[in-house]
Amino acid sequence: MSGDGNKKQFWKRNTAKVPGNIQHVYGAQHPPFDPLLHANLMKAGNKPPSTTTPGKPKKATTFQEFESITSDAWDVGDDDDELLAMAAQNLNIEVVMETANKVIENHSKLQERRQQQMDKMTEPDEKDGQEAHEEEEKEPDEEDEREEGAEMTTDLSFSSETLPLSDNRMVKSHSEVPVGSPKEVGIEQAVLHRQQSLPHRPVIPLVARIADQNTSGTPAMTQREASRLDKFRQVLAGPNTDLEELRKLSWSGIPRQVRPITWKLLSGYLPANAERRESTLQRKRQEYFGFIEQYYDSRNDEHHQDTYRQIHIDIPRTNPLIPLFQQASVQEIFERILFIWAIRHPASGYVQGINDLVTPFFVVYVFEYIEEEVENFNVSSLQEEVLQNIEADSFWCMSKLLDGIQDNYTFAQPGIQRKVKALEELVSRLDETVHRHMQQYEVEYLQFAFRWMNNLLMRELPLRCTIRLWDTYQAEPEGFSHFHLYVCAAFLVRWRKEILEEKDFQGLMILLQNLPTMHWGNEEVSVLLAEAYRLKFAFADAPNHYKR
Repeated sequence: MSGDGNKKQFWKRNTAKVPGNIQHVYGAQHPPFDPLLHANLMKAGNKPPSTTTPGKPKKATTFQEFESITSDAWDVGDDDDELLAMAAQNLNIEVVMETANKVIENHSKLQERRQQQMDKMTEPDEKDGQEAHEEEEKEPDEEDEREEGAEMTTDLSFSSETLPLSDNRMVKSHSEVPVGSPKEVGIEQAVLHRQQSLPHRPVIPLVARIADQNTSGTPAMTQREASRLDKFRQVLAGPNTDLEELRKLSWSGIPRQVRPITWKLLSGYLPANAERRESTLQRKRQEYFGFIEQYYDSRNDEHHQDTYRQIHIDIPRTNPLIPLFQQASVQEIFERILFIWAIRHPASGYVQGINDLVTPFFVVYVFEYIEEEVENFNVSSLQEEVLQNIEADSFWCMSKLLDGIQDNYTFAQPGIQRKVKALEELVSRLDETVHRHMQQYEVEYLQFAFRWMNNLLMRELPLRCTIRLWDTYQAEPEGFSHFHLYVCAAFLVRWRKEILEEKDFQGLMILLQNLPTMHWGNEEVSVLLAEAYRLKFAFADAPNHYKR
């Protein structure tokens, strides 16, 4: 068997069995890619198992077989309240095209300015201190341009022109990559070659950029941000909130100050009528506290041991780079939420990865009670009642989300199968070159998109980006179940250049499972959403456009 064939077979069959394997190294929320581990994997891959028959590597022929050989496979309707119906709006095509293209154009201009700054930084005669200071003085203008790009409305759509592709690659710094022994130099050089260096960028908090916090010590809100916040407050202040108007405002991002109440309204957890909200909160929170008394003690029962054990294993892995989630009190909260949800949803039970879906809600609802940054915040400083309320609200909103995509988690994951197949068909029409490139090297969409659908791209993006993405998902009709497909397609095509540079199966898999998004923020997410909406407008109502 050829060396490449051995590596493919080893990857497909044994990644789940290698401790700390590459399947568990997520580019956005987990530690950086380790060339030493990669080298060891390649060495092992050069030795075929003794039982292997020479020939082409055996592929999984059923979804169950695929599930059994991937470490991200998910193990194998109780709420009375139904999800809030999100009706699609009639859109003005001309406004849609103009707005979406404006976002892309602003992004392209900003990338061009950054490239010019890169060129200046690499010139032999560097600027003196005064010139460097003047360059820093221009930064607010760049920030304004970012805000301009992020200022999208729900009136976004597709234009027939080719989607622009950025060559400016957001990558991890070289200092994050461990140095290997001389034997691994070739492997490391290959990794560093793919991760093109960028000018030094400040460390960005994983939960939210400092500039997004608008807390003491950070830049004051711009006039645009203040105006948007006022619009939200006006909509929320009425006796009956206009949910359609709230969705329209929320599509382009929700200010931190009003995000908790907005998420609760858009998810259907709270009613539009302001007078009913307090009584609804009290009732639902008491109901959740009753679930704790009713179900949580059963975690020690023999027939619940497997569920509880898996939850207990997964929780410490949740956002390991963010200290907030390593606190014992936070892990206990997650443990209760996940166990109770699993017991109340026996059709699916707990599956690996649902632990990720709690984190955005928890962070947003902590922000309701604090002003400082949340990454290192000690939640034990909050009153016990406040923590209980955050826990209950997180449980109900996560439940609302999962109600809309529960077929992703039931036996054989039919929802995942349909969405991955739809993604493959969509990309084959959107960018046939990328599609054929992956076919050429036998990369199956299930091998990377399985986790994109299971975790809603949470393991591909920093948490701050997930929160911004979910602003739009909450506002978009069927955002989590339907619009997510087009976001995944736009996300894949975003890495077109990097994908086409990889010339073997293993290189493609390492790239697709470690995409360099660590430095992404609101700007990149806004562009991704604009392109996704254009795709949705082109393909959603005409499925034959992407079916061959």
